[in-house]
Amino acid sequence: MPSMKPMGGGLRHGNGGSATDINYENQDMKGTIKKLLSCLGRYKIGMVIVMVLAIGSTIFMIIGPYILGNATTELFNGIVSKYSGGSGINFGKIGEILISLLILYLVSTAFSFLQGYVMSGIAQKLCYRLRNQISEKMHKLPMKFFDSKTHGEVLSIVSNDIDTLGQSLNQSLTQVITAIVTLIGIVAMMFTISWILTLIALILLPISFCFVAVVVKKSQKYFNEQQDFLGHVNGEVEETYSGQQVIKVFNNQERVKTRFESLNQTLFSSAWKSQFMSGMMTPVMQFISNIGYVFVVVIGGWFAIIGSITVGNIQSFVQYIRMYTMPVSQIAQIMNMLQSTMAAAKRVFDFLEEKEEEQTTEHPVSIDIVEGSVQFAHVHFGYNPDKIIIQDFSAIINPGEKVAIVGPTGAGKTTMVKLLMRFYDVSDGAILVDGYDVRQFDRNDLRLMFGMVLQDAWLFHGTIMENIRYGKLDATDEEVIAASKAAYVHHFVQTLPDGYQMELSEDATNISQGQRQLLTIARAILSNPKILILDEATSSVDTRTEVLIQKAMDNLMHGRTSFVIAHRLSTIRNADKILVMKDGDIVEQGNHEELLERNGFYASLYNSQFEGSND
Repeated sequence: MPSMKPMGGGLRHGNGGSATDINYENQDMKGTIKKLLSCLGRYKIGMVIVMVLAIGSTIFMIIGPYILGNATTELFNGIVSKYSGGSGINFGKIGEILISLLILYLVSTAFSFLQGYVMSGIAQKLCYRLRNQISEKMHKLPMKFFDSKTHGEVLSIVSNDIDTLGQSLNQSLTQVITAIVTLIGIVAMMFTISWILTLIALILLPISFCFVAVVVKKSQKYFNEQQDFLGHVNGEVEETYSGQQVIKVFNNQERVKTRFESLNQTLFSSAWKSQFMSGMMTPVMQFISNIGYVFVVVIGGWFAIIGSITVGNIQSFVQYIRMYTMPVSQIAQIMNMLQSTMAAAKRVFDFLEEKEEEQTTEHPVSIDIVEGSVQFAHVHFGYNPDKIIIQDFSAIINPGEKVAIVGPTGAGKTTMVKLLMRFYDVSDGAILVDGYDVRQFDRNDLRLMFGMVLQDAWLFHGTIMENIRYGKLDATDEEVIAASKAAYVHHFVQTLPDGYQMELSEDATNISQGQRQLLTIARAILSNPKILILDEATSSVDTRTEVLIQKAMDNLMHGRTSFVIAHRLSTIRNADKILVMKDGDIVEQGNHEELLERNGFYASLYNSQFEGSND
């Protein structure tokens, strides 16, 4: 057997935040945009197609007013010619111009439709990929991450933030391309008509963009607050929904309502500020554009009177002025949407950059050689490095022994189990399995050695057969039924409407607590673990069901190293070894009779329960 010397190394402390741990208020959108563009890089061909289609659609749309101006000029010249004794209006030529204009607009519309189709596909593929990445990430995050987050916060990232990201990309990205191309194209067309009128129109452009920049800078922090508190509100709703019975039993509806109103008020405040500030863009931009429009119309009319510009060109230029203000206003509106997009994207990327739990180790030990001996060698641990709660815990468990861990609430019983399965790493000392430090095993291999039956029986929406098979996914129906018989599940399953094919509801509320517990024991038996952990497995069932569960657990523990955490000391009398914990230390250890003879802390706990049962 290898040396029992503890392996060096302590708890890997993290800050619980993003790997980059950045404050968005102190950084502009460049970092998030860079990451987003990197994600979109997988769809380069599609993005190129979108850009080509957007540019093509915009160019065809821009040329339209110029051609329409030619039709107006032809009509004007024809009217003047008629009153001057000429040939009059050439309707054939005007018809050709209008037909070419119709074809132009049809092509532009087709390009726009194809662009939207391709971009929708890219946006949804990106959302699909990000959801998969988040799902994979969840399985790699350490337990301390989930201890610090509510379910609603994580759910908000998967649903709200990714949906916001997908919708914004689908709408705003193509609009940005279109707006930029439209702006450049319109300015170019305006210069071909009159450089003087164009310069007058362009004077107001810097003023517009300066205003947009100021509003974006001021409102970005409110968009981030909005997305953040949306997660808190979702968490509160999820918590309230799942705890409805308890809330009503204790008449806490008003308190819950007050707490929700407080969170909702904060969300309302940040959302109102962000939407108000960004909503200022459109009316102010329209005001600025209207000023430019007035100047252009007055000066352009004067140019038409003196004959330096045609009537058709005046019409085209006026249309271009109107079109010119559209992309500027559009960019202002897009900036509003992009701020929500960047806030959502940042939360998604921060989640994906969370520090992961190390799954593998160099030169891992094979679990095939493990027999099941366990040693706790001077273990120290604290969830907070500054507050150690497990102080110098030491114990040796031989293969096949049934070990009970007892003690008052908060003594550290469940914490020791979490350390054994490497949900957390020890701060100092070591936990060894067959002489190997648990940190020498790959985490997945290490956890394959263990089977767990917890106080809260976790079952998922699916058939009873699927829930039991969760312990061994390649098990045959015969193996599942054999495990069910060993766990005293088979009889009650046969009484159910569809037997093993009965669908369990969400949280398995359509069967009793005791039945749920027996199903988890059957699942553990099927997995055939080398080491068992039973954490308060009978604490929430009646005495009669407890006897049945105890028989099932005896079958499960037979021949296996087992750790049993129990408050009911009557259930662990036959344990080979009892570890008595108090304030993170082992204060006593031995079997039931030995500990009673010592008349120490264990005897005090046992007698208090015995006396309580006789009262």
